Amino acid sequence: MRIHYLQHIALEHPGCILGWAAQRGHTVTRTLLYQNEVLPGAEQFDWLIIMGGPMNIYEEKIYPWLQPEKALIRVAIASGKVVIGLCLGSQLIADVLGGRVTRNSEPEIGWIPVRWCAAAQKHELFSFFPETSIVFQWHYDTFSLLPPQAIVLAGSEACANQLFMYRDRVFGFQFHLENTEEMLYGYIEEGGAEMKPARYVQTPEQVIAGAGDGYLELNNLWMAEFLSRLEAREVAAGWSR
Repeated sequence: MRIHYLQHIALEHPGCILGWAAQRGHTVTRTLLYQNEVLPGAEQFDWLIIMGGPMNIYEEKIYPWLQPEKALIRVAIASGKVVIGLCLGSQLIADVLGGRVTRNSEPEIGWIPVRWCAAAQKHELFSFFPETSIVFQWHYDTFSLLPPQAIVLAGSEACANQLFMYRDRVFGFQFHLENTEEMLYGYIEEGGAEMKPARYVQTPEQVIAGAGDGYLELNNLWMAEFLSRLEAREVAAGWSR
C-alpha cells in the first residue's frame, strides 16, 4: 500500500502512524508544504493522510499552498482514495466537501473525553473504542456544519462534531491519536503560552501527567487498531500488498 501524507509544520508529523506503516510493510511518502514541496498526483498513492497545523483553512493569502492542497484532497476523494484528516486536516476535508469551518465556542487543549455515537459503536472500524474515550485535543476551529452525506461519529462537551465519516472512505478526526511523547513536548514548548487554564484547556503539567498515566499509549493503540481494521477492509475488498 502506498501512503502519502501532507505536513504543514515541522512538528506535526504522523507520529505513531509511521511505526504502524513500517510494521505492515507499506510505502510512505510525504509532501512538506511549509517547504513548498510539489504535491503528487492522486494516482501516486492509495491513502492520503492530512496532518494538523496552527493555520486556518481560510488563510490562503498567508499560506498559498492551501489552495493546491485543497484541490488535491478534492481529487483524491473523487478518485475513491482513503483520505484521513487529523485536526486541521479534518477541517480541510470538511471545507472541500462543502461543510463549514468556524471558531469553536471554546478551545480544547489537553486530554479531553469524547463520546462515540451509536453509529460508531456499530461500525466495524470504530466499534472497539470505549463509549467515552480520553483523546488529545488542540484546536480552536471546528467543522461546525458537516458536509452533505457526512456522518458524525463522536462529539465532546465543548465540540459537537469530533469525527465524521464520508462515504465510508473519508475520515475527519478533530482530535489527535497519532502523537508521540516527543510531539507532546514540542507542542508544549511551542504553544505553552496558549495553555492558560480554562474550562477545556489544561496546563502543561496536566498534559504531561496524562501522558504518563497511559493516555498517550492508549491513543496510539487506538490509532493502530483503526488503521489495521481499515487495512483489513481494503484487503477484503481486493487490495493486495
